Amino acid sequence: MQTLGRVPFFKDISDLEFDRFDRRCAWRRYDDGEVVVDYEDESSDVYFIIAGEVRILIRTMAGKEIILAEMRAGQFFGELSAIDSTKRSANVTALTKSELCIMPAAVFREIIFASPISCDRVLRLLTGRVRELNARLAEHSIFDLKHRLYSELLRMSNPRPGKPAEKTVTPPPFHHVLAARIGCRREQVTRELSAMAQEGLIEKTRGALVLLKPQVLEARLNEAMREDG
Repeated sequence: MQTLGRVPFFKDISDLEFDRFDRRCAWRRYDDGEVVVDYEDESSDVYFIIAGEVRILIRTMAGKEIILAEMRAGQFFGELSAIDSTKRSANVTALTKSELCIMPAAVFREIIFASPISCDRVLRLLTGRVRELNARLAEHSIFDLKHRLYSELLRMSNPRPGKPAEKTVTPPPFHHVLAARIGCRREQVTRELSAMAQEGLIEKTRGALVLLKPQVLEARLNEAMREDG
């Protein structure tokens, strides 16, 4: 059933009547590689990911791509344009076959003003995104390439099942994707990953990049932060 009750963001929200809003939203499927929204689009809808994964990136005037994030089922994007009615500031493309709930800005704003629980969740999410952007900005100002790569791998990783001292990035990221995330060339990422493998810090398996000693990476980041301070 196409209802906001399926959207993870609205789970356990008791101060909303979904029937009021369901018919005002649209549901659409996107193919792998299909553009969902593009840079400077004038649309202001909010997109809730029901299934699949999307990538958010910006392009410089020279055509260089900078990956801001990947988002999966349960997350949403587009809220900035819904709030301030400005053109899109990034491109969003489906990485896999995806299903999205498309909510008009007017509906999104009505929900936020009508539901204190929803409003609180949006404010917390926006605060988290601002803090993450601040952290990334600090990293680019303080860290060299190697340490930016350490930080990004840790950010992308999750605990390895059965081996709590290790972490994994699943699936293993392409080198050009890592390069676009930390602002460098693919060849530089390849060189640094090779050095990490030789040190025994990482290992590539069939389905993941394993961080064998994430605590070492964290210690190096802390040390680099202290040295800069």
